Amino acid sequence: MRLLRSTCFNIVMFGSGALLSIWCAVVARFLPDGIVRVARLWGRICLWALRACCGIRLEVEGRENLPPGGAVIAAQHQSALDILIWLSVVPRPVFVFKKELRRIPVFGGLMEPAGMIAVDRGGGGKALREMVTKAMDAVQAGRQVIVFPEGTRVAYGVRGRIRSGIIALAQQGNAPVVPAATNSGLRWGRKAYGKYPGPVHLTILPPLPAGLTREEIVQRLEQIFYEDLAGAA
Repeated sequence: MRLLRSTCFNIVMFGSGALLSIWCAVVARFLPDGIVRVARLWGRICLWALRACCGIRLEVEGRENLPPGGAVIAAQHQSALDILIWLSVVPRPVFVFKKELRRIPVFGGLMEPAGMIAVDRGGGGKALREMVTKAMDAVQAGRQVIVFPEGTRVAYGVRGRIRSGIIALAQQGNAPVVPAATNSGLRWGRKAYGKYPGPVHLTILPPLPAGLTREEIVQRLEQIFYEDLAGAA
């Protein structure tokens, strides 16, 4: 029964995603900002389908910690579900993503026109500086930049590694950095087809203080992700 429910959800997710991506390709010609609106619609459709088909419901704590306007969000990443969550939680999301995702047919070609930030993970310091500049431009435009500090999905219960991108944004950028922890991987595994019913907790914390050292940034994020909140079921 669980696999059947998961199949029903996947039909909704991929079917609506394909149709809305085609629609976005039309919208992008006339209204680039409209791509984000359509993407947020897709996120809401998928979250509704997750609840209806798989019994997964989202519970968000700490919305008041999101500053008005632009911000950088340091979000724990356990599942593809995290993309859908942030599409619904913030009004003008910008995702920092690996450049290889641009190869996805239709969808990949819409990411940068929508303001998403492609990163060459092998590009060294130059790529890092470009990412910081683009992220700060997005924040200045009043958008919420979602960065996954671990750089990739990390399975529930596994300790990841905080990478340099979020450290550069926290130290060089001129924007609040808001940590957020989740247990999404408990319901939708990193490479799992089947979904498990139950709540997904998203906890948004107050922004990190300014002036932290590299070690202090890593320590605070690791404590939030792996010790304080990430184990909540």
